[in-house]
Amino acid sequence: MATDVKIAARTIAPTNPATGEVLRQFECAGEAEVFGAVERARLARAGWTELGLRNRIAVLREFQARLFARKSEIAAAITREAGKPLVESLVTEVLVVLDAARFLIDNAFGLLRDEPVPHANLVTKLKNGSLLREPHGVIGIISPWNYPFSIPATETLAALVAGNAVVLKPSELTPLVALELDSLLHAAGVPEDVFQVIVGEGPAGAALLKSPIDKLVFTGSVTTGKRIAAAAAERLLPVVLELGGKDPMLVLDDADLDVASSAAVWGAFVNAGQACLSVERCYVQNSLYESFARACADKTARLRVGNGMDSHTDVGPMIQERQVRIVESHVEDARARGARVLVGGKRLPELGPNFYAPTVLADVTHDMRIMREETFGPVLPVMPFEQDDEAVQLANDSEYGLAASVWTREPKRGERMARRIHAGTVMVNDVVSCFGISEAPHGGVKASGVGRTHGRFGLDEMVRVKYLDSDRVPGMKKLWWHGYGESFRRQMEGFLDMQFARSLGTRMRGALRAAGIVRRKQL
Repeated sequence: MATDVKIAARTIAPTNPATGEVLRQFECAGEAEVFGAVERARLARAGWTELGLRNRIAVLREFQARLFARKSEIAAAITREAGKPLVESLVTEVLVVLDAARFLIDNAFGLLRDEPVPHANLVTKLKNGSLLREPHGVIGIISPWNYPFSIPATETLAALVAGNAVVLKPSELTPLVALELDSLLHAAGVPEDVFQVIVGEGPAGAALLKSPIDKLVFTGSVTTGKRIAAAAAERLLPVVLELGGKDPMLVLDDADLDVASSAAVWGAFVNAGQACLSVERCYVQNSLYESFARACADKTARLRVGNGMDSHTDVGPMIQERQVRIVESHVEDARARGARVLVGGKRLPELGPNFYAPTVLADVTHDMRIMREETFGPVLPVMPFEQDDEAVQLANDSEYGLAASVWTREPKRGERMARRIHAGTVMVNDVVSCFGISEAPHGGVKASGVGRTHGRFGLDEMVRVKYLDSDRVPGMKKLWWHGYGESFRRQMEGFLDMQFARSLGTRMRGALRAAGIVRRKQL
């Protein structure tokens, strides 16, 4: 019977998207295995919490040291499984995680320790108040394939340092990178049951959502995020949802043409455009429009496309052929509706089935899918605008609101526009790098999700806040307890006058009326 079960088990085989090489084969975790992992995490979590914050920070310090020692090895593993150029694996993945660990090592104690709560109301002056930040328990994390190391690692480190256990379900396309994270954390001192990786497809993620976890952190599509939100609502499970974006780049008439065009090219084609923060819409003021589009096309044409393991490669393959088809359909829709293809716009079959040429489109409109749907591929669509107000309106004309950027030689002008853009992050004269700023929160508005990761607010997502109130005079009956009556009503009116009246005379008379409150008889 056991043999029959093993034969029936579904398997996955992650491959190198550049070469098609099968990297390893896994049996998908079933519901029983997922529930078992969560139960083990729940039992182990108490000991991890009791270890204490300072000791957990020490474990993070050891993790950081081990990751640094293996930085090149980890980067190579990321490139083999996700396809991105090796230098991007170092900069946008390994560096991000090293710095996230640094942030938590430096700040977790101050952010998580008990916080005194002052009481300004006179009636509560005889109390001591404190905010306690306690771990949720078991955090479930469902992470994507596009940043298979930095996304789950930053979320996991915050959860662990706060005292939680973590069960991570990585994308079925990139489980090997998650297992590298597993190895690093366990070697650093995280108990095996406190951090666990479950490998599988969608059903494994559904089982994790169904299991008795205490919070879920999900990064993925809007469609899946909505299903998760609906299922979580049934049991009031708290969630953090990062659901992608359609990030606009606004290039104003006084922007540095060379700098802004280089930013657009990098922001659109980093990780082959497979980044939730990538530049997916570019709006350029009319006076710069044609020269900007030409500069982007010229720079894009010089990009070297190939295997990410080649140090000369600028743009690697897409993760799988299905994603290439989405990009292809968006470009063909735009072409059919009148967009100009300045460069690219085609597959590169001589390199392999997952390669698509970095593409610059001009004369796009909001009637085209390329400007409304998340493309998640190496395409830079460029559209002109007249006035600043129009640019803001175009930027906000989207169901997404993850990030945006404004480009100008006048930072104050850029900041004024940034305040009007509906997004979780707006950068002035930079793109994408906000994800690597460990102190900054990451997350969006509208269909881009709810909640935040990274920084102080990301750490707050990993704890429950408890208010602790301790009375300084335990033998004293409280003034507001029973034993009411007309005199008590007048005394309390006087007490309110004493605290809140605007005129000094009214406040003094209120104090006289309230004076007898301490002598009244109570039950």
